Amino acid sequence: MKILLKVKHFTNHISPRLCSRFLSNAQRLYNPQNFSDYEDLKRNYKLDFPEHFNFASDILDKWTAAKKDGSKKPSPALWWINGEGKEVKWSFDELGFHSRKVANVLSDACDLKPGDRVMVILPRISEWWLLSVACIRAGLVIIPGTTQLTAKDILHRLQKSEAKCIITSQELAPAIDSISNQAPLLKTKMTVTGKREGWLSFQDLYTAAGDNHTCVRTKSMDPMIIYFTSGTTGFPKMVEHSHCSYGLGHTITGRYWLDLSPCDVFWNVSDPGWAKSGWCSIFSPWIQGSCVFAHYMPRFDPIVVLETLSNYPITAFCGSTTTYRMLLLCDPSRYRLKSLRQCSSGGEPFNPQVMEQWKVKTGLDIYEGYGQTETVLVCGTFKGMEIKPGSMGKASPSYDVQIVDADGNTLPPNQEGDIGIRIAPQRPFYLFTRYTGDPEITASSQRGDFYLTGDRATRDEDGYFWFVGRSDDVISSSGYRIGPFEIESALLEHPAVVESAVVSSPDPIRGEVVKAFVVLSPTYTGHDQEALTKELQEHVQKVTAPYKYPRKIEFVEELPKTVSGKIRRNELRNKEWGKA
Repeated sequence: MKILLKVKHFTNHISPRLCSRFLSNAQRLYNPQNFSDYEDLKRNYKLDFPEHFNFASDILDKWTAAKKDGSKKPSPALWWINGEGKEVKWSFDELGFHSRKVANVLSDACDLKPGDRVMVILPRISEWWLLSVACIRAGLVIIPGTTQLTAKDILHRLQKSEAKCIITSQELAPAIDSISNQAPLLKTKMTVTGKREGWLSFQDLYTAAGDNHTCVRTKSMDPMIIYFTSGTTGFPKMVEHSHCSYGLGHTITGRYWLDLSPCDVFWNVSDPGWAKSGWCSIFSPWIQGSCVFAHYMPRFDPIVVLETLSNYPITAFCGSTTTYRMLLLCDPSRYRLKSLRQCSSGGEPFNPQVMEQWKVKTGLDIYEGYGQTETVLVCGTFKGMEIKPGSMGKASPSYDVQIVDADGNTLPPNQEGDIGIRIAPQRPFYLFTRYTGDPEITASSQRGDFYLTGDRATRDEDGYFWFVGRSDDVISSSGYRIGPFEIESALLEHPAVVESAVVSSPDPIRGEVVKAFVVLSPTYTGHDQEALTKELQEHVQKVTAPYKYPRKIEFVEELPKTVSGKIRRNELRNKEWGKA
């Protein structure tokens, strides 16, 4: 039997009873037993594009109505803990109540109007979720930022985004005060903790605010959120998403990749400043009516993660390759992950050895997904599909994904090219709107009928995509094109290597060769480096191919990274080519 995948638009005048009936059907259609044929899903998946849409009123408030109609006690929408005994549990009804009060604070006390931009830089605290939802309710454009940003980073973002308000904690307030006079359009500063001269107090304003707020009736293509890219290949760009692109577009992410339902408690460990957190800590789980679980955890601690997975009824978990690698070092087989049923990974290419070890230690598969700040899920391994370790899975039903050549032509299987998403004759509404303020960069991301993700890959005869590397990271040596990820993965299999980054390096004969920057395990730091270099080169030759091994290896204490933790290969490459 085919699945009905056409998602009807929630409009503000739909009755709670009708909405509840729709959501009940959605839950029934979610049933994993009904989803067994990827090709059927691909053929029939369709999202309606409404004229008006607002995630707060058309998704969150409708889940409030649906869960009130149920006979059971409503499950939490947000379950937050700090590891020291404090926790917050809000139902969808309570989330609505609190976010309406905050929306009033933003509209009244901060004097912000629909379309104004608000920068929110907060750690993983419950106020981050409130402010995110409140901005959507008030029709404001939220600009998330990580707390790892420096004063210089924040100034760049304030000047480029023309944000009128910034909201942060006491810890970052001094840095912002040091540069705020250089951002003339910034008119309001608010701290969520404590009080500070020249700053509004979130707690005081929240206490005084009323909860009677009418959600702004936003058009589907009105801007909702702007992310700054991580800047792995240059200055960060502003990626603008509409209310509909994330608010409805992540239906495919939540239902079919993360495999979530209203019964799930889902924990995504991403930093709240990045798109992955928007993907997996707001839109995808709440579209499905799932409970978002969050742990304050200022610094990632694999022991704390495993203990939390053991002590709380978390059913679904999402982390990066690095996350799983660190968890494996602590031997997850020693922990009883009794509720966990679904594991997923995104944000960086997945090492197949990590996937295999996780399966051995926990009995659970890891479902890899691929996307970027500019998109919803582009490729993924969906429930019921064969898992090919090292593959990104198949194209998401949201997009027509192809491997294209330099002229924008679709390539046949097993030929390397650029990952392209078809945007002609009609651009998918669940793709980003534009690079704000950069029409030339927006235009340069398109080639023929395709938007280019900036990544290179191959696609096999079965339709599975295999990541090669960033377009500008690919190394061309003696006629061979070599992707850094495969070499880095091979190096990570050797016990001496904790972390590695592979870039091109100039060579008088071959033009360029593979060079690896390697961070050693503490047990290998005293080894003879010449002998270890030869050992690692021979290891890579055996694991990959003779021509791919790194002809140069440099041992370093750490690798340069962006504030989001991504390796800045461009910095290493520029150093090699004398451009630093």
